[in-house]
Amino acid sequence: MKLDLLKAMNAARAARHACALVTRLDDGSQRFVAAERVAADPLAEELEAALRAGKSGTVERDGVGYFLTIQVPPVRLVMIGAVHISQALAPIARIAGLDPVVIDPRTAFATPERFPETPVIAEWPDEALQARPLDRYTAICLLTHDPKIDDRALTRALKAECFYIGALGSRKTHAKRLERMRAEGFDDGSLARIRAPIGLDIGAVSPAEIAVSVAGEIVAALRKKPLRAERA
Repeated sequence: MKLDLLKAMNAARAARHACALVTRLDDGSQRFVAAERVAADPLAEELEAALRAGKSGTVERDGVGYFLTIQVPPVRLVMIGAVHISQALAPIARIAGLDPVVIDPRTAFATPERFPETPVIAEWPDEALQARPLDRYTAICLLTHDPKIDDRALTRALKAECFYIGALGSRKTHAKRLERMRAEGFDDGSLARIRAPIGLDIGAVSPAEIAVSVAGEIVAALRKKPLRAERA
C-alpha cells in the first residue's frame, strides 16, 4: 500500500469516518474511496453494500475482480437515561457488536454498580455530547421520560447524522415532544427521523423485552434493510 493511501485510511479512522480501499486484482492498482464519495465511484453499488455490511471481500465488475478493504468506525450506542431499559439494553448491544455508553445527570441512577461493564457519564447530555460528538455511526436512545434531560440530547441528535434516533414514550408524549422541537426550529423532515414509540412493534412490555425491540430496530436501521412488513 502506498504511503498516501495509508495516511488517508489512518486519517479516516481517527475521524470516525468510513472508507474503503479498492484493489484491482489483475494489476494490483489501488484507490482510496471515502464513504461520502462512494456514489461517484465506478463500483458504487458494490461499495455501498460492503460499507453497509461493514465487511471486506472480493467483487467482480465487467469481468475484472477487485478486493474491497472496508473500514468503518465502531458503532456507538448512546443511551440517555440510566434506567431499567438501559440496564437490559447495554449487554444486548455489546453482544450485537455495538459500543454502549449511558449518559444521565442523575447521580443516584448513573452509577458503575448499576452498569458494571458499561461506561456511565453522570453529566447533562449537552455537556457530555460536546466532548463526545454524535456522528453517522452513532445510535441514540432517549429513555428518561424527562424532557429536561431528553430534549438536550435530542436537539444535538437532530443536528448530527445519527443513523438512529429512538425516543421512549406514548404517541401523546411524542406529539408534545414534536411541538417542542418545532419551537426549536426543526422541520417535519428532520423530526421524521425520530423513531417513536421506540423499538420494533413486538408487543414488548418488560424493560428486557423493550430492550430487545430497540436492539432489533437499531440493527435494522444500521443495515438499512426494510422489515418484512415494510416490504409488504
